[in-house]
Amino acid sequence: MKLTWLGHSAFRFELNNTVILVDPFIKGNPKDDIDFDQVTNDVTHIALTHGHGDHLGDTVEIANKTNATVIANADLCNWLNDVQGIKKTEGGNTGGTIGFDDFSVTFVDAKHSSAKITNDGVSHALGNANGLMFHFRDAPSVLHMGDTDIFSDMGLINELHEPDIGIVPIGDRYTMGSAVAAIACQRFFKFSSIIPCHFSSFPSLTPNADQFIEALGEDGDKVLRLVPGTAIEL
Repeated sequence: MKLTWLGHSAFRFELNNTVILVDPFIKGNPKDDIDFDQVTNDVTHIALTHGHGDHLGDTVEIANKTNATVIANADLCNWLNDVQGIKKTEGGNTGGTIGFDDFSVTFVDAKHSSAKITNDGVSHALGNANGLMFHFRDAPSVLHMGDTDIFSDMGLINELHEPDIGIVPIGDRYTMGSAVAAIACQRFFKFSSIIPCHFSSFPSLTPNADQFIEALGEDGDKVLRLVPGTAIEL
């Protein structure tokens, strides 16, 4: 499987005939210069952790352009259907799993919010925030934690799913910061590789992954320091 970090919490997974974008906040990211057409033209699925603008991102435009299936919590899918006119959705909720040809995705818990205020000033409640647990047919499993703080049931997520790779928010202020994220990885998971995200995009966020890697100590070697736009094979 090829994995590309697109900056912030946005990722692209490619395997066989499947191309998944997770939290595709691309055009609005002030820190990264990603070729939008290049990373979106062949998308088959869009998976969303929650409805905030820096995660929902360019979902509507991409779905309209590619006819990709949008995977999200049921309330967010209903809003995409009823308000945004997106018809090809697969909704679920915490604890549920949806299966596809090359992968399945399970909605796991995250400690965060998920409302959105639209341009008309209306606040929409878009369900609960989730992490997304991906099990792939021919590739390592990946847990995208979404936006979250540490919580003890992370240990149960690990027991149930045994994720190989962890995508972990470290930016602080809106999620756990570097030190707490390191504790979460070491206390509750046994990741073979760790990919930090949700940092450096805005001035209020942690500027880099240095403190996170330092806090991990000997496990700092597990961290994949990706540059936005660069792909790796897993």
